[in-house]
Amino acid sequence: MEWHACLDEYEKLVIRMSTPRVVIDNAVCPTATLVKVDSARRHGILLDAVQVLTDLNLSIKKAYISSDGQWFMDVFHVTDLNGNKLTDASVISYIEQSLETTHPDRSHGFNGLTALELTGTDRIGLLSEVFAVLADLQCDVVDAKVWTHNGRIASLIFVKDCNSGFPIEDSQQIDKIEARLRNVLKGDNDIRSARTSVSMAITHTERRLHQMMFADRDYERKPILQHKSDLPVVTVQNWVEKGYSVVNVQCKDRTKLLFDVVCTLTDMQYVVFHATIKTSGDKAYLEFYIRHIDGSPISSEPERHRLIQCLQAAVERRASEGVRLELHTSDKQGLLADVTRTFRENGLNVTRAEISTTSDMALNVFYVTDATGNLADPKIIESVRQKIGLANLKVKELPLIYHKKAESEEQAVGVGGAVLLSLGSLVRRNLYNLGLIKSNS
Repeated sequence: MEWHACLDEYEKLVIRMSTPRVVIDNAVCPTATLVKVDSARRHGILLDAVQVLTDLNLSIKKAYISSDGQWFMDVFHVTDLNGNKLTDASVISYIEQSLETTHPDRSHGFNGLTALELTGTDRIGLLSEVFAVLADLQCDVVDAKVWTHNGRIASLIFVKDCNSGFPIEDSQQIDKIEARLRNVLKGDNDIRSARTSVSMAITHTERRLHQMMFADRDYERKPILQHKSDLPVVTVQNWVEKGYSVVNVQCKDRTKLLFDVVCTLTDMQYVVFHATIKTSGDKAYLEFYIRHIDGSPISSEPERHRLIQCLQAAVERRASEGVRLELHTSDKQGLLADVTRTFRENGLNVTRAEISTTSDMALNVFYVTDATGNLADPKIIESVRQKIGLANLKVKELPLIYHKKAESEEQAVGVGGAVLLSLGSLVRRNLYNLGLIKSNS
């Protein structure tokens, strides 16, 4: 570390104490890379660390978190999505630099874009209507994430002006976009709860989606149809002698699970003092010792019940339902409106979506069910693929961390056309999208 000439020894000590120390070790554990973080404790420090790892789509197999006075110590056992240790020097360097930054940047390359926030009642075809309005208003969708849960939808969409390529800053145009999107979200029966907003401020997309659904109180709503199995089990008890509230979460393991839980605890103004995270097979077991920011444990039964509801919702929002479809094709004006209209016309409901563009190529992921929330008919899926393009729209399995992947159905239709990046290169693609490494091509 290089010091500025004007700094005295006390100022240097303060910087040393406030700067996290990171050690990445591949020698201790035979099956995972250990990421150790020591730092002065502050609210949100755990979320920052978990966010760095999950933004790279790394799998956290185990974690041990402990706070001793004003000092915070984390140990994470991580792998890539294939279950391999981290060996890519650029990935390791990025983790070290990000974790050693006191206030890491989370803009993720969204500077120069206008952010649209939408919440309302979910219905089949809603996403098609939203993208059709944006196309009509000459808004180019560069990136977007859409979540649905308990009959509600939240979406964060990043757009720019189709003609100028710049953010949309004209107040009259912004008012028009908000008004038309609000009318779409209202539909026939959601006059009060439909919300739209336009912002130039950049935030972490997935954290903001959690905040939007929390503000929408999705955790209090009952799903119209309950198809989910392996629902999360959450318990909250007080350890009176030590002054902690002990939170236990047991659920099916998946990527970004720890982020979703820690994000919710942090935004509900709880502080994690100690935690243990373990995975076994496809199950995850998370235990947290928490207090309020003022140092007190949970003090009432309504608060305990609310925390349980919110953590269950946090786990369920990202739990993938339906068939995963991946679209890889040249980006063009109105592409999303055309694709989602085809879904709607064939009775497919989008339960979650991740939209991105890289070098004028669209890389989009959709999770779809039938209109009642059941698994979509394979014949309908195949018909939709034929209309959109077999080489462009592919049925993909989820990134399974623990199980051998089944044979891809793509073998039956050939592998012509564009081929999506493999899981093994997913981490490097994320770094490329963040502008932190150069493409090999």
